[in-house]
Amino acid sequence: MAKLVPLADGVAELVRDGDTVALEGFTHLIPFAAGHEIIRQERRDLTLVRMTPDVIYDQLIGAGCARRLVFSWGGNPGVGSLHRFRDAVQNSWPVPLELEEHSHAGMANRYVAGASGLPFAVLRGYTGTDLPRHTGNIRSIDCPFTGETLTAVPALNPDVTVVHAQRADRAGNVQMWGITGVQKEAVLAARRSLVTVEEIVDELTPVPGQVVLPGWAITAVAHVPGGAHPSYAHGYSVRDNAFYVAWDEISRDRDTFQDWIERHVQNAGATA
Repeated sequence: MAKLVPLADGVAELVRDGDTVALEGFTHLIPFAAGHEIIRQERRDLTLVRMTPDVIYDQLIGAGCARRLVFSWGGNPGVGSLHRFRDAVQNSWPVPLELEEHSHAGMANRYVAGASGLPFAVLRGYTGTDLPRHTGNIRSIDCPFTGETLTAVPALNPDVTVVHAQRADRAGNVQMWGITGVQKEAVLAARRSLVTVEEIVDELTPVPGQVVLPGWAITAVAHVPGGAHPSYAHGYSVRDNAFYVAWDEISRDRDTFQDWIERHVQNAGATA
């Protein structure tokens, strides 16, 4: 059964230097508060995994938490580039950043393989792209039944997966709805997991399109209202579009970025 913990305690226990860490959430339910706590606790040498690294990964990279990024597509949604990501790749600031790039389908299938206890995933994909030339663990494989050439990619099994959701009950069962991505698969594939939620309730009531993560599959749950801001939590908050626009200017300059992190993350304190 998942235990209910303050956010700071959950990160302290579950996220360790050198870990492979997945912070997943698509468009909404992005675990910004948990990412900020990782920055506050100064985790280092992380391999960050995410299907669509956006502003939270820009912040983690710029804060020096990451040494490697495993991803498919990266950018500030609807705005432009991730400038801290770009600076790390081009100029090794604040530390060099290794890249492992995949397609969305490849990343999703890697999580599914990890959640299923399989060593790799097979898909029709990557054909006609340059990714196999630049990513060493994309391999061709022949189907033993038809002879068709397919692509194999290794399973993803993060040391810890972090996601945000709308609700959890007191037994640690988690409920999310709206646009859901690979949160379920990423949690089931991980060795440890931390879920931040908007609300703790006595009983989960059904919601159309819901995904329920059972408490036995989760390590810890933290009550963090607003934990997805500036992204949104369907039914609880709206997307802060102005922040995403503002981030483009904040993140362009190293000193401006560091000042923002100091004022809004380091000195903000953890939400329990």
